[in-house]
Amino acid sequence: MPRIFMLALALGIPFMMSTTLVSASGEPSSGARGMPGAAGTFEFKPADWMEGTTSWWKDSDGVDPGTPGCHIGTDEKGEPNGRMFGEACLPDGMLVESNPSFDELHSHKNDVGHPDKFDCNAWCVGKGSAKGACVVAAAPPCEQSAMCKCE
Repeated sequence: MPRIFMLALALGIPFMMSTTLVSASGEPSSGARGMPGAAGTFEFKPADWMEGTTSWWKDSDGVDPGTPGCHIGTDEKGEPNGRMFGEACLPDGMLVESNPSFDELHSHKNDVGHPDKFDCNAWCVGKGSAKGACVVAAAPPCEQSAMCKCE
């Protein structure tokens, strides 16, 4: 178990350093609204943030805490441009869940996104499980991502 914790912590620190705010500061996104464990959105700057740019993105899984997702950078026509970032577990155990809907082309003004935060235990209990936690998982083409794993 300590090895899993250290891996999650090691993978989560680079993500944390690229966030401008980790506490939920906004209402849950339309896709997360009403879902168990949805704690609201927060501002996120990718590690390769481009100030003053309107960037374009597609999400590989929509708002689905049970599936690891990848946010894929595109141009305004939806053609991939090589940018991407995965979902993540924060040190407090919350899941960073990208949005909006699956494969929906959307923009980030000033290259700043607004992902949702989820309490995985609350999400899993709300889905009928005994408990749950955020775990690191793969979501190609992203090298790393995360999801809620229920027991």
